Amino acid sequence: MIKIIYFRFVFILLFCFFSLSALYCQSKTITILHTNDMHSSFVPHEAGWIRTDPKPMVGGFIELNYLVDSLRRAKGNTLLLDGGDVMTGNPIAEMEYKDAVGGALFEMMNMIGYEAWTVGNHDLDISQDNLRKLTSIAKFPTISANLVDSLGNHVSKDKDYITIIKDGLRIGIIGIMSEDLFKLTNTNNLKGLKVLPAVETLQKIIDKIDNETDLIIALTHQGVDDDSVLAEKIQNLDVIIGSHSHTRLKTSKSVNGVLICQAGGYCENLGELELTVENDKVTKYNGKLHTLWVRPQYPENELTKFVNNYKSILDKEYGEIIGKAEVDLKRSRSGESSIGHLVADAIREGAGADFAVTNSSGIRKDILAGDIRKIDLFEVSPFRNYLCTFPITGKELRLLALRYVNSLIIGRSSLDLSGLECKWKRINGEVTIITLMVNGQEVNDDKVYTCGTIDYVINQGERYLDMVPSDVTNSKTLLFDALVDKIKKEKNVKGLLENRFLEIK
Repeated sequence: MIKIIYFRFVFILLFCFFSLSALYCQSKTITILHTNDMHSSFVPHEAGWIRTDPKPMVGGFIELNYLVDSLRRAKGNTLLLDGGDVMTGNPIAEMEYKDAVGGALFEMMNMIGYEAWTVGNHDLDISQDNLRKLTSIAKFPTISANLVDSLGNHVSKDKDYITIIKDGLRIGIIGIMSEDLFKLTNTNNLKGLKVLPAVETLQKIIDKIDNETDLIIALTHQGVDDDSVLAEKIQNLDVIIGSHSHTRLKTSKSVNGVLICQAGGYCENLGELELTVENDKVTKYNGKLHTLWVRPQYPENELTKFVNNYKSILDKEYGEIIGKAEVDLKRSRSGESSIGHLVADAIREGAGADFAVTNSSGIRKDILAGDIRKIDLFEVSPFRNYLCTFPITGKELRLLALRYVNSLIIGRSSLDLSGLECKWKRINGEVTIITLMVNGQEVNDDKVYTCGTIDYVINQGERYLDMVPSDVTNSKTLLFDALVDKIKKEKNVKGLLENRFLEIK
């Protein structure tokens, strides 16, 4: 009798084992829905790349929610992820909600039903403490494996990874921050933090969870180029849901068997990656982007009421027309630009400086011909950047000008300048400064000039100025406020490209 009971018990155990094995080995599908670099774009905006006038409206959390709901009903088994940089871009990111600046954005993401996100560099633009408050509002996990303090603890309630089961599919999700974080964010907000090596950290976790999962996803905030390098070096990773570079990957990119996806930015697209998983491998996949074109009407719900309430508040405060652009003011990746001149001029005038420099990457939007509203200027400069000044000798200024000219030649200029006029030429392949003027007078090497800039450039002085400024005077004037004052003063912005640094042939 005992033997019969024993064999029955063993049979039941074996049956359960093989049943569970069959359950996890059989073909399963899941659809990963993903966003990244939304930059507070909770309401629609004009599709600037469309040439028609008026331009169609795109994006916003209401349209995003509508499409997410539609795909959830159509696909069944879904997972909604975000790759970071939720913050910075719209004034809502400067408004308090539940004691967190920008907290309303995470409440909206709760309503949409996000299931995990990773921290982006701009999510630290306010402070570490504010990030902790944001993650307290979020009802979904924050995962960031390689962003830790000196004791190895995470910056908030972050987890280095999570594992979830979706329709019997065991999924591991690991968060990764860019190793360049200290070049991307004001380091005053990063005190006590460090970024661990991405590949080493990721591989360690993958090795730990590989036998316990059927699908492993890296949710990264480092850009598509670094994602491709990571994919080449990593083992047993299935998918990278990326961000940071604002890359619109219309279809999934496969590198070393790893699928890489990214959905652009500013909540203009929703990424969809449909996967078939069998025996711990992705056997089929289909990645695509859905552009979030705005529809005329949506059913009213909790989210629409919440979004429209904040839209009304911001329209009232930032919808005021304060000037007009006679032409498009556009950015340039390789040299001087009309909008770069405008921003640098606003810094010089606002700071009361002899000349000014600012980082071109901090200019986040073009201004199109027509009315200029306060919201337009906020979107041009959405960061909490304060004006400041520092002394610089004429000799140091010449070196700065020479460095700038050399960056123009190779098409990698990272600065916009105001108050300087320079003529230069190439002699035997070398750059020679012919004239360098400040306030209409040739620069005197021994004279001390006042340079206006923003605190971020001071913080990254070696990168942008090739020097660490001393005797810095900080003001309480935001760059945004200086821009508002500039436009109110000018009224009509001509937007002429002045060629402040002119090559003599």
